[in-house]
Amino acid sequence: MAEHDCEVLIVGGGPTGITLGLFLQDAGVATIIAEKEQDIYPLPRGAHIDHEIVRILQNVGVADAVMATSKTGGRYEFLTADRQILLSFDWTEPGASGWPYSNMIHQPSLEAALRKRLVAVHGARLHTQWAFQSMELDDGGVTARFATPDGEETIRARYIVGADGARSPVREAAGIAIDDLGFDEPWLVVDTIVHDPSRLPDRNLQICDPARPTTCVMMGNGRHRWEFMIKPGETSEDVLDDRFIADLLKPWNVEGAVSLERKAVYRFYARLAKQWRKGPVLLAGDAAHQMPPFAGQGMCSGMRDAANMWWKLAEVMQGGADDRLLDAYQAEREPNVRGIVDMAILMGRTVCVTDPAAAAERDAAMLADRAAGRSPDAQAGYPPISAGRILGGSAGAGAYFPQPWSDDEPALRLDDGTGAGAVLFSRGGTPPAGNSGVRVMDLADPAIAFARSALEGWLVRHDADAVLVRPDHYVFGSGDPARLIAAWQP
Repeated sequence: MAEHDCEVLIVGGGPTGITLGLFLQDAGVATIIAEKEQDIYPLPRGAHIDHEIVRILQNVGVADAVMATSKTGGRYEFLTADRQILLSFDWTEPGASGWPYSNMIHQPSLEAALRKRLVAVHGARLHTQWAFQSMELDDGGVTARFATPDGEETIRARYIVGADGARSPVREAAGIAIDDLGFDEPWLVVDTIVHDPSRLPDRNLQICDPARPTTCVMMGNGRHRWEFMIKPGETSEDVLDDRFIADLLKPWNVEGAVSLERKAVYRFYARLAKQWRKGPVLLAGDAAHQMPPFAGQGMCSGMRDAANMWWKLAEVMQGGADDRLLDAYQAEREPNVRGIVDMAILMGRTVCVTDPAAAAERDAAMLADRAAGRSPDAQAGYPPISAGRILGGSAGAGAYFPQPWSDDEPALRLDDGTGAGAVLFSRGGTPPAGNSGVRVMDLADPAIAFARSALEGWLVRHDADAVLVRPDHYVFGSGDPARLIAAWQP
């Protein structure tokens, strides 16, 4: 059997693939990333990341660089055609990670920061212009073949991760089917460069106008986006015409305030792969799930995949964990993604009503609920982990663990004091970690002194002496420190 060229081969060099590669190489897992394109796509695509994703970027060393080109999302409102509020989400406060809850980004800048970090810290383990062709699986792993400018290249790895987009050649080669969740709408996406921000909305908007459902959102780095639902009978050629776009933008009174950067037609789908792991093959990002953009969680979900997957792969290859640990990946991530997809579909179906009578009925019902205090504004949370590698029955198991910040300038952040990997915070004595792979920290540890009050508060609320937090910042379990360490053993 041929020697492995790497332990993990990642197909796809977008945000999900590069983030996963950074995590793995930081953990000492030999990784190669193969990307079919030569360069980063230079125009905006993804528009939003939430606070959890900024924390992930913090963990791989690029949060500050990404946030320098981003804009806080603030409020997100769903409006009737005459601009009455149907739904309003206030995301102006920091999230549990300490980072701003909602952040509008410039995707090329985010990708550039990730790739710069990959080269600076680990050297170039990214092969561009490598197009995946086929793979063969066996008991020792996978052999993948690529078409490159220099001819066919072959890489042998223990595991292969398809982070190669919605069409995913890796998923196709593995014979993994897709579940269609019944949402398919064509939209025109218009990205612009902003010259006069004072003439643009200061919040993100969904205009629930049956004449033309419309999205208007801020972007990072001096940009703004509109999305317009395409009506029956309109062709791509029709809606991509600059005069057609100018007419769509006319009611916004932004002539001279913006200039066109990109125009594209997209179909907004809701789909999930039936298997996220098949032997040595794993799927992440759009290869595993596609969702309508109304919740702003497409890119976020892929990067959560990376944060969930990397430490499982590391434990299997370096920590002696059974290969079956990788089966927990889909068990943990799919319910979260399904919850987000359901929320995005609900938002989309609220927006995408084109029958005037149905829209009037929707408006009346939602406005009445809002007046009566029944508006679901606060229901934008994501399901916690309910299965997989958690200590079921213990308080807080599967919940997202907060990251306290200090009041200093620059602020100290909890993860910077703990480092990567699993960590146990204890207020009732610290058992030796042994070979558990867990960093054990008493709340009196000087490295986390600034966070002591917040950590103590979490333990008191959950009536626990200790909490063991997984490398992806979800709670494994709480309770007795020694019991937690023992339960964590692979």
